[in-house]
Amino acid sequence: MSQRRHGAIAALLVALALWLVPQAAAAPTGPQGIYAKSWIVVDARSGDVLASHAAREHLAIASTTKLMTAYVAMRELPLEKIVRAAPYSPIYGESLLGLRTGERVSVRDLLYGLILVSGNDAAHTLAVAAAGSQARFVRQMNRYAAALGLSDTHYANPIGLDQRGNYSSASDLATLARRLLRQRAFAKIADSETALLRSLRPPRRIDTLNDLLYMAPWATGVKTGHTFDAGYVLVGSGQKKGVSLVSVAIGAPTEESRFTDNLALLEWGFSQYRRQLPVRAGQELAEPEIRYSGGHLPLRASRSLQVGVRRGQKIEVRVRAPEEVEGPIGRGARLGSATVFVAGRKAGVVPLEAGRKVAEASTFDQARSFVADNLIPIAIAIFVILICGLALRRRLARGNESRSRNRVKSR
Repeated sequence: MSQRRHGAIAALLVALALWLVPQAAAAPTGPQGIYAKSWIVVDARSGDVLASHAAREHLAIASTTKLMTAYVAMRELPLEKIVRAAPYSPIYGESLLGLRTGERVSVRDLLYGLILVSGNDAAHTLAVAAAGSQARFVRQMNRYAAALGLSDTHYANPIGLDQRGNYSSASDLATLARRLLRQRAFAKIADSETALLRSLRPPRRIDTLNDLLYMAPWATGVKTGHTFDAGYVLVGSGQKKGVSLVSVAIGAPTEESRFTDNLALLEWGFSQYRRQLPVRAGQELAEPEIRYSGGHLPLRASRSLQVGVRRGQKIEVRVRAPEEVEGPIGRGARLGSATVFVAGRKAGVVPLEAGRKVAEASTFDQARSFVADNLIPIAIAIFVILICGLALRRRLARGNESRSRNRVKSR
């Protein structure tokens, strides 16, 4: 019995091992060596999640809260508006832009101070300027979060200080960052290593806290954060191979690891794509007919468009161009566009340019074209005119005969 029992156990272990081997082989590979508690990397264009861990967990997010502060402020305030710095009493060790109460400063410069140096006083001033008070601004933040579908997010302050009710998730932070990076003004701020705040007197230069921008030439942002509850946090982004990615690491154990985590996430994400060039500069994509003078006008791509494609994704190029053109047209004039779609999503647009000059059509060309375009109606008209002419001629001839006969009879 003992031998049978041992044999049964051995058989079971062999069967289990044989079952586990294909399961392990089928397991998807992902980024390795990530120390953050929660992380994600997504395609910024489509929102597709490339890899994640505990990405929907509700966590303290420290100063990455300021991404929503920026989002709301940019919708409620013009960038060039000058506001006065609101009174702010910091706790020792807070990140500050160093505003003096009542100091005049532009909304744009406040956003630079908010993102680059994580200025809590800048966040407070933006909140007061946009809503009249920090409490009203926080209500706006939560309304915008709901409108964006950030179901794992709730705000209690515009700064990111540890407070009950101030939390988000890696997934929601990635979604918010994607929306912000679509705005050129914000993308420029997030990608800045340094900035000169010209609205301040005297102007002040600040440098980013985001070391990711120094670690890779393709890095484009976005925002750091750190508190006791949140640990070290970073929302990162990068652009390479015609692909834009967003990464998030929450709860990294050290300041350095939040940067190395995001670097690893983004590099792994880029490795999932291959570079494609669906449109090349000078490529002829359309040839509309030239009205009056005849022939065709080649329309060529004004520049190349490179896109990143993952396995299984299809590329489609849709051309929008006129079927017929009329001179005068200068060489290089823009007449249409080519839009590239990857997996059904718009990836970029390239203008189409005239490949040669088209002169204004002469009167002879216009007349010849008119005849050629209306040959059948013109032939019918001529035929009708001839028939009418013959009928009129016969009628006149009969009238002349009748008058001649009458003259003969009268004699």
